[in-house]
Amino acid sequence: MRKGILTFATVGLLATGGTAACGNGSGSSEQAGGGDKRPKIGVILPDSKSSARWEGADRKFLEEAFKAANVDYDIQNAQNDKNAFQTIADQMITNGATALMIVNLDSGTGKAVLDKARSQGVATIDYDRLTLGGSAQYYVSFDNEAVGKLQGKGLSTCLADKGVENPVVAYLNGSPTDNNATLFKSGYDSVLKPKFDSEEYAKGPDQAVPEWDNAQAATIFEQMLTQSKGRIDGVLAANDGLGNAAISVLKKNKLNGKVQVTGQDADVTGLRNILAGDQCMTVYKAIRQEADAAAELAIAVARGETKNTGQTVRDPQSGRDVPAKLLEPKLIYKENVKDVVADGFVDKAKLCAGAYAEACADAGIS
Repeated sequence: MRKGILTFATVGLLATGGTAACGNGSGSSEQAGGGDKRPKIGVILPDSKSSARWEGADRKFLEEAFKAANVDYDIQNAQNDKNAFQTIADQMITNGATALMIVNLDSGTGKAVLDKARSQGVATIDYDRLTLGGSAQYYVSFDNEAVGKLQGKGLSTCLADKGVENPVVAYLNGSPTDNNATLFKSGYDSVLKPKFDSEEYAKGPDQAVPEWDNAQAATIFEQMLTQSKGRIDGVLAANDGLGNAAISVLKKNKLNGKVQVTGQDADVTGLRNILAGDQCMTVYKAIRQEADAAAELAIAVARGETKNTGQTVRDPQSGRDVPAKLLEPKLIYKENVKDVVADGFVDKAKLCAGAYAEACADAGIS
């Protein structure tokens, strides 16, 4: 095993149980217990295209937590539509939400929604992404600079393992409208920039991918490869979707496995790429822990309670210190993909189906 693999932060979490709700993702209860207010929680997810996590993990774990607490909830997905995002928020407020938790599409839209909610006495939480200049009362996420640092360290380890000298490293950054993408880049820059400055590494193309769009990422990376005349040794891809887009181009050029590609999210596609040797690492974020921490906080503030999170995050736009709950990510290489399976984040049967059965066995996934 490689050294320096981080472990999860311990947080006080709400116990979860039950099964994911069917239908449109809304649920209701009879009278909820505790406090003077009956909690009703609205959650707006951003899309289902940029990452499999939103529908495959976050929705499921939030539903389980709200059901276990027997509270009213409504979880909807804006599908990357800013107008739909605002309409959903308006409907949730009109329908009596006492807390609103959002994953913004951009800070402008997010701020408008948060400000309106707060003006009507609705408690607000930024989930996973901080809304810059926003008014959310709380923020629940992972330490996103730490995520980026793991990506930079992981790529460096993979290049060293392959014995690549003076590697050319290209960046496929996340969406410029997502503050998390900025934090990820800050993290991996802190690891890789000194190597560029010392000329140990050569800096290749560096480009953001609008809206985390994987199709655009493939086009952008193809242009990068052409621009570099095929000389790219490492790709710092900000998540598994972007990494897979780069790998699809590398496969067409018979370069997959030769170029070291990073990722983030530990989704099935990313883990399969690692097992196949086409991706060198990913970053696992225990979404259940994030969802449980957010649900616990949302239930409390929906009842009118004030919580001390013990942490703050500085909003670089407003200068405001936002009360926060930050969790720690984990670095995943081929030899510890089994940790993600053991944690229940991905289903072994799905991950190891068909052609991946032998690779799973070789990686100790049982």
